Amino acid sequence: MSKATFDPTLYNKSNNEPFNQVLDKHLSRRNFVKSGLGLSAMTAFASVGLTACGSDNEAIPTPVDPVMPVPPTKSSAKLNFTSVAGSRLDAVVVPEGYTAQVLAPWGTPLNAKAAPWKSDGSNTADDQANSVGMHHDGMHFFPLNDAGDDGLLCINHEYIDEDALHPTGQTFDPTSGLRTIIDEVRKEINAHGVSVVRIKLVNNQWEVVSNDGHNRRFTGATVMDISGPLAYSSLLETRYSPDGSQARGTLNNCGNGYTPWGTYLTCEENWPGYFANRASLTADQSRIGISKTSTRYGWDDLAGHDEERLDEFARFDVTPKGASAQDDYRNEANGHGYIVEIDPYNATSRAVKRTALGRFRHEGCTFGKLTEGKPVVFYSGHDSQFEYLYKFVSNAVWDAKDADSNNRLQTGDKYMNEGTLYAAKFNENGVGIWLPLTLDSQTTDGKTLGDSFATLAEIILNTAGAADLVGATPMDRPEWCAVDPFTGSAYLTLTNNSKRTEANPANPRLKNYFGHIIRWNEGDKATEFTWDIFVFGSPSDGNAETNLSGLTDLNQFASPDGLAFDKRGILWVQTDNGAKEVAEETNDQMLAIVPSTLVDGQEKQVGVTADNQMELKRFFVGPNDCEVTGFAISPDYTSVFANIQHPGNWPYSSNAAEQTPTGVTLRPRAATVVIRKLDGKEVAV
Repeated sequence: MSKATFDPTLYNKSNNEPFNQVLDKHLSRRNFVKSGLGLSAMTAFASVGLTACGSDNEAIPTPVDPVMPVPPTKSSAKLNFTSVAGSRLDAVVVPEGYTAQVLAPWGTPLNAKAAPWKSDGSNTADDQANSVGMHHDGMHFFPLNDAGDDGLLCINHEYIDEDALHPTGQTFDPTSGLRTIIDEVRKEINAHGVSVVRIKLVNNQWEVVSNDGHNRRFTGATVMDISGPLAYSSLLETRYSPDGSQARGTLNNCGNGYTPWGTYLTCEENWPGYFANRASLTADQSRIGISKTSTRYGWDDLAGHDEERLDEFARFDVTPKGASAQDDYRNEANGHGYIVEIDPYNATSRAVKRTALGRFRHEGCTFGKLTEGKPVVFYSGHDSQFEYLYKFVSNAVWDAKDADSNNRLQTGDKYMNEGTLYAAKFNENGVGIWLPLTLDSQTTDGKTLGDSFATLAEIILNTAGAADLVGATPMDRPEWCAVDPFTGSAYLTLTNNSKRTEANPANPRLKNYFGHIIRWNEGDKATEFTWDIFVFGSPSDGNAETNLSGLTDLNQFASPDGLAFDKRGILWVQTDNGAKEVAEETNDQMLAIVPSTLVDGQEKQVGVTADNQMELKRFFVGPNDCEVTGFAISPDYTSVFANIQHPGNWPYSSNAAEQTPTGVTLRPRAATVVIRKLDGKEVAV
């Protein structure tokens, strides 16, 4: 049940010291105790660990200054629901007293140009261009009023299921084996990207507002502007954009983020597979994983029919063919691999690719805690085995007035076009170093990045290659980041790494099938941070060597993936099961944690309890074969939105919790699920 788009054959092959070795040294130095509690008590963090699963047991309070700081430095949230049991059904599971509604499934028309979704797969490419895309992933809710019952849901669409998208799957010429049907390929391109969907709460049910002026699609063919170091550079010149100012489309939109000034950030993840260079790969193409033989869906097959007219398909073949980059599409892939900023409130605005934040397989983009007069920080993981964690620090310092800017993309120019990109190096003493990716940065061989790259644009184009040279720490598929709105501590999911073959105290099993979550605090300097392990994924197998965090049947999980804090300080963790030991017990899920709270004027230290367990509660379980991904919440906290990607035989009705009857086979539809309390009050507390 691992993510269908993840390619385990593509991973960093540098010799940089991997995270498991760093962790081994760090935890060995700390005399790590192999017990039911798998969280080290590092003093750099204001709160350490968690408390008992699925219970109302109070943690042992730690006295603090009785004067409540203003604003509060800890969350006051307290989880108040019973952990749900694991499930293996064609239905979702929510806690008692809650409902689950299907909203905006794939193919939902956004305007009158689109025909209603057809269960036989016969909708056209034009229908798809004007309807909700396929395989929902990251998302965010942007309110249109103070009540929060009317707003815009921005939804990523990562990839396609060819068999579900078409009546009988893709069509190939029996002689050549190539794609031949133009509308079929255009439909696939249009199923990718992002949907902006207006939704309203009517009689306690959310509804898509069809034909609303805010509704729009960004697809694999939508024209987008380029900003930052690569804008107008020769590296982005193509026959379509001779000046290097534009790119066509956004692909494999997986994780997401949003900005303090009200824009949406969508992340281009496994985009390299959409392109092929059948000649000689450049250094950046080889490092990022572009193929020498074929493209993922064969979209470039159509170019042979009429390349002049069908350059929309020729662009996926980045083999040099002309005299210069302006004569062909050798640089087409260079326009992909970025954070893309969208203004959901302005339906006439064009999306912008923010190249300063790096070019790699982005999984999420999260801003750090804001401080007036200090730079704005964004974190992003590179989702592949042995890849890196990055942060971007803006040159401009934060001005709180910009949160209310009416020109949101211009504000994005201010904070996201100029700054310094860093890669993380984790040292075994619980501290870390952010390594700048600049021309004068020292490499591990005593040289500088300027000896390997002529310009900052070249560094950005091959971000991962530059991080190799400076000695960043290879991680276990770094994915989504989240930042505690009270403490400012940052968290990162490390989904798994099946290629690990050495056991150590931090990962005491051969191969890391289960993943874990780390966290860190920034230091006084931009290059400093302190870090520790937050929680380890595991089956509840009773094996202390495996189950380092003391998980039980009510909260066992593997392969943490999606990660988000709400503004109450609740951390939401979503899984993309990559371990059969857990997948056999439960489908993918969403869990809730409050890492640290302030109760009755005292800090509740979420950590050691009488039974050395944790307060990590399972809130939601998805249907068979799906990935649970994407998180959003209404401003009044009464509606949680989560996405169901690639379900097997679901949904049967608008009631997401209704089981598909035995013997009934559906054309599966990715969809958003809205979870609400029956009494209409805040969820989870």
